[in-house]
Amino acid sequence: MSSPQPVIDPRRAAYNLGLATLASAVGFWGWMVISPLGARYSQDMDLGAGAVSVLVAMPILVGSLGRIVVGALTDKFGGRVMFTAVLGATVVPEVLVAVAGGVRSFTMLLIVAFFLGIAGTVFAVGIPFVSAWYSASRRGFATGVFGMGMGGTAIAAFLTPRLVSAIGYLPTHFLLAALLAATAVVVWLTLRDSPARQVPTDPVVPKLLRAARLPVTWQLCFLYAVVFGGFVSFCAYLPTYLLDIYGMDPTAAGTRTAGFALAAVIARPLGGTLADRTGSKPVVAVSLLAVTVLALVVMMQPRTEVATGATFLAMAAALGLGAGGVFAWVGSAAPADNVGSVSGIVSAAGGLGGYFPPMVMGATYDPVSNSYGIGLLLLAITAAIALVVTLLLRDRVGAVVRSGSVQLDDR
Repeated sequence: MSSPQPVIDPRRAAYNLGLATLASAVGFWGWMVISPLGARYSQDMDLGAGAVSVLVAMPILVGSLGRIVVGALTDKFGGRVMFTAVLGATVVPEVLVAVAGGVRSFTMLLIVAFFLGIAGTVFAVGIPFVSAWYSASRRGFATGVFGMGMGGTAIAAFLTPRLVSAIGYLPTHFLLAALLAATAVVVWLTLRDSPARQVPTDPVVPKLLRAARLPVTWQLCFLYAVVFGGFVSFCAYLPTYLLDIYGMDPTAAGTRTAGFALAAVIARPLGGTLADRTGSKPVVAVSLLAVTVLALVVMMQPRTEVATGATFLAMAAALGLGAGGVFAWVGSAAPADNVGSVSGIVSAAGGLGGYFPPMVMGATYDPVSNSYGIGLLLLAITAAIALVVTLLLRDRVGAVVRSGSVQLDDR
């Protein structure tokens, strides 16, 4: 005889979802604090473009790969412990970034950037945490709202340079370190894991291996690498693109990049909510179709401000919609006691998906025609392939193992 399901207070669920989203946004800001100051480090330390790229990429790589382990640990220890641990562990690297930048040591800054990658694992904590607070029919909404925490990327791009100009380099980093510490304290004191959370008894490594053997894990890894990887790629490379193609100054390009990120952040919960109502498959399919078409439109280099802005905002919305849809798919397709492990691997794929395209864009840029056509065409082709994969999948990707039984859902 099965035990009765615990009753969840909607107000408590909403509070924990909101606080988890805030914690994610703070973590994302801490994770991306080096990137907006790349030009400063290049000038202060006389760095070439290659060295700056390695410096900016280090937290992204570590944060992406670290999500695999952190997702599995969240299954075991819960969101309250892991949110506190991730945010708390980021405080010291954040301070050391200030020290390394202050003494102008590239080696020290690169080492610290490695540990700063811990902050990027915060996303893998939140997906299993918020999923446990909501029923299966509302997990798309919950993971979509939590995904708005990636707006910390926009905050980092917009606020960090302005704070450095207003209050100074060291105070900016100390302020962010204090914010990380304060958020960790609030999380520890007030955040609570769902009474419906299933606590696994398996060790972490076997859980990861079991998640890696699930077809759903790798199917959704590919889709998330395209949609979230596309978002990360545009956020990283859009300032350079706007400078090269449209001659915008860094401030104007940075402002438009922040707008791009904001549009994706707003669209993400919409994607999750629509997935709850219609299933994830049509949401992700529409997203990928839009990305395919819009990549070709971007190739044509719209000349007017209105046309350019509308194209990139539509691209951001499509990518955000798809990201919300994919993680709604994770919530409905992954085994209930292994959501953290699956989401950790999938979110790692998304982060890695954002690492390589900027390199491709830079390598395929044609200075003679001032065009990124090859890179954008590759994006369109990749999105089209992902669209075909999506159309071939069942909405919940097949068998879902829950509490020892197997359920098939072809909704």
